[in-house]
Amino acid sequence: MKIPMRLWVLCALTLAATGARAASDDRGWSRPEQPFRIYGNTWYVGTHGLSAILITSPQGHVLIDATLAENAGLVEENIRKLGFRLSDIKAILNSHAHFDHAGAIAALAAASGAPVYASRSSAEEMMAGGDYAGDPQNGEAPHYPKVARVAVVKDGGTVQVGGTMVTAHYTPWHTPGATTWTWRSCEGKRCLDVVYADSLTAFTNDVYRYSDPAHPERVAGFRRSFDVVAALPCDVLITTHPDVSSFLDKVAQHRAGKQPDPLFDSHACKALAEASAAKFEAKLEQEGEAGRR
Repeated sequence: MKIPMRLWVLCALTLAATGARAASDDRGWSRPEQPFRIYGNTWYVGTHGLSAILITSPQGHVLIDATLAENAGLVEENIRKLGFRLSDIKAILNSHAHFDHAGAIAALAAASGAPVYASRSSAEEMMAGGDYAGDPQNGEAPHYPKVARVAVVKDGGTVQVGGTMVTAHYTPWHTPGATTWTWRSCEGKRCLDVVYADSLTAFTNDVYRYSDPAHPERVAGFRRSFDVVAALPCDVLITTHPDVSSFLDKVAQHRAGKQPDPLFDSHACKALAEASAAKFEAKLEQEGEAGRR
């Protein structure tokens, strides 16, 4: 019996979504994590495997990322546990527009009434619900609820809520719109530079090649991203996937009083960039070997 094409497509999408859910369960992407203060007015409100960051002020709060669509209630509960109200969120920012970071943004934006901000490409991808042809993972990364409106923040631009100013640093090419965000948090007279570094991993679908000679800007763009992250003032590093920087382990060591305190490391951004750059060059070498074969 000939199976209609629409059924093949439906089966493929179902298998992809099922695989994504299984992967997220394995990585703790939906595993609850008790919310906590990172430093000053910066708080962790994500899950065990996916970061979401709340920056608070008397004039309103900034939320960066929201994890999976099915985690919207969990993120909201974490915010409430800390004594804050969802309605006091005045801006929602995004690192990159994949389902594991932007999936719950539509729901939390609707619940809070907060406007959403992102880079131009991320804005387009979120409004398309992740269906974005220019994304290296398009066709493999699951789609998610579309975000109705996303305001564009230029490279080096800022989003300000009260005394909180968050700066966008474009760091493609995990996605074309990948963005690292920075701000300062203070405890008393001690103010630290906090970096929320976006993914610097060169992960692709089955047909995408970073070394494609038709798109040399992608390799150049990724290399520039490593340089950007390495050069950032960086007292506290947070990554979109906490395991990439062993962030939760560092938090545990910080609470235990370990010295020197691993949570405060001015060399962390440079180390992340250097490690990511080495992996990227290895990826290009693998693509070259595959092409020669």
